[in-house]
Amino acid sequence: MEITEFVETLRLDGGLLADAAEEAGLDASVPACPEWQMRDLVTHIGQVHRWATEIVAQGVQQPGRPAEAPDLSDEELIGWLREGHHHLVLTLHSAPRDLAAWTFLPAPSPLAFWARRQAHETSVHRVDAQQAAGASLTPLPASFAADGIDELLTGFHGRDRSRIRTDVPRTLRLRATETPGADWTVQLSEAPPRTVRTPADAGSEAGAPEQGKPVDCTIEGPAEELYLALWNRRPWDALTITGDRELPELWRERAGV
Repeated sequence: MEITEFVETLRLDGGLLADAAEEAGLDASVPACPEWQMRDLVTHIGQVHRWATEIVAQGVQQPGRPAEAPDLSDEELIGWLREGHHHLVLTLHSAPRDLAAWTFLPAPSPLAFWARRQAHETSVHRVDAQQAAGASLTPLPASFAADGIDELLTGFHGRDRSRIRTDVPRTLRLRATETPGADWTVQLSEAPPRTVRTPADAGSEAGAPEQGKPVDCTIEGPAEELYLALWNRRPWDALTITGDRELPELWRERAGV
């Protein structure tokens, strides 16, 4: 996806998140994060948006953490969220393509990283806000959802801190059925997961060879459903699971990032 596409998704989903937060009220529980109320979600995303804005605007070179949120009343909090989101969108729109700044996952460039990461951060939490409001989820484009799956698998779960481990080596295949090329094979073991994009001719069923080895479990379905299930925002019900059903449960228990 292009940087402009990520920024446009960020713009749209940030507005939808704030709208859902207003609709639900700040005392509403967030289903995917049981320890959070809506004010916690709003505070978190407001902090993250300002953190990313500072890194991009100032070309920050060293890792850091978001600043503490100001002590705001409930009446002020949603406006504070909207303001920070607006500044982030403007900052990403105006940032130079050759931006030099700190990142924490592989990406073609720092600007591509921050546009992509903030788009997915905001989209996942927009889902949280709409679920808390009891609203219908705004659909995600399949290409964006597939990109988010790739970021999660090859980025977050390619790091040493991933807790997706198995005592005995296992192989999990994930496939977005309507999106060409959105197909990944995840090698699980006591080491951090290793994800490769599955060759187009590997077949779709569990047990299909991938580099000469059988697949223990295949999970496939629409990209959006797979994206939300992998982020533990929806159950696996809308997806087809073939093979070892312990692996989806393992993911559900340990995939938090």
